[in-house]
Amino acid sequence: MTVRIITLEEHFASPGLMDRFGRQSFHNKGEQLCDLNERRIAEMDAAGIDMQVLSLTSPGTESLAAEEAVKIASSANDFLATAIERHPSRFAGFAALPTAAPDLAADELERMVCQHGFRGAVINGHIQGRYLDDQFFWPILERAEALQVPVYLHPAPPPQAVIDAYYTGNFSPEVTRMLSTAGWGWHIETAVHILRLILSGAFDRYPKLQIIIGHLGEALPFMLPRIDLVLQPNLTKLQCPMAAYLRENIHYTFSGFNFTAAFLELLLQVGVDRIMFSADYPYGSMEKGRDFLTQLPVSSADREKIAHGNAELLLRL
Repeated sequence: MTVRIITLEEHFASPGLMDRFGRQSFHNKGEQLCDLNERRIAEMDAAGIDMQVLSLTSPGTESLAAEEAVKIASSANDFLATAIERHPSRFAGFAALPTAAPDLAADELERMVCQHGFRGAVINGHIQGRYLDDQFFWPILERAEALQVPVYLHPAPPPQAVIDAYYTGNFSPEVTRMLSTAGWGWHIETAVHILRLILSGAFDRYPKLQIIIGHLGEALPFMLPRIDLVLQPNLTKLQCPMAAYLRENIHYTFSGFNFTAAFLELLLQVGVDRIMFSADYPYGSMEKGRDFLTQLPVSSADREKIAHGNAELLLRL
């Protein structure tokens, strides 16, 4: 039986984003990122992918000042909305937000959800060195909870001061670049971002808020028992143990992390109902992701949940 497959961390670029950052910023993926028509759909068909939930590729708008971020986000969202209207059975959308202007970002999220049927938002890491535990950004979280849509927290490189302190050493600049991003840094950066968000009390304030992270949990599943042991409620003053937030407010996708042991650790720590599929297109391979999904040592019912069922429930697809 053919399993329906929905992928949740799939990227596109708008003309405005391309003009702002230059094609060289996108690892020679510019043509694939900008195509939201036949080429992308043909690649999806070849890989057996039924639907992509699309989001504006990193660096997104998080590094931009408020006025510019508003323009880039709204134009990118309109660009994506037009593509979804052309191909409603193949594409869904996460809204880009002008995060430097939280009230406007909340309004943009509502515009895209209520007027264009978007399924949530994407935020690409820290916002010029500030994180979502800062109450300055909580209007976004409040609106996402009210609209009953998730926020996908996508990795971004650490702040430059962190790169200088942690990732610059007795090795080449090329190693620094990779160590601080895909080799380690942006995964740990995202994990720390999630922990900061939990410890700030954001999920006690907004208990129905749902966040999605990729890469099989950005190393959090391995550390979850230790986090829960050390950061107990008598210290954190939170309403729940840390593990409760990681199991009840966070969802997890693959993002090209096709590693069975890492998947099984995530499955053991959070359960199958929190796990969804993603391929990280065009940076990751849809075919390799599909093959990994197909061979996972899980029941047919659990494979269906991961492939499409959990996404359909969370995103109301």
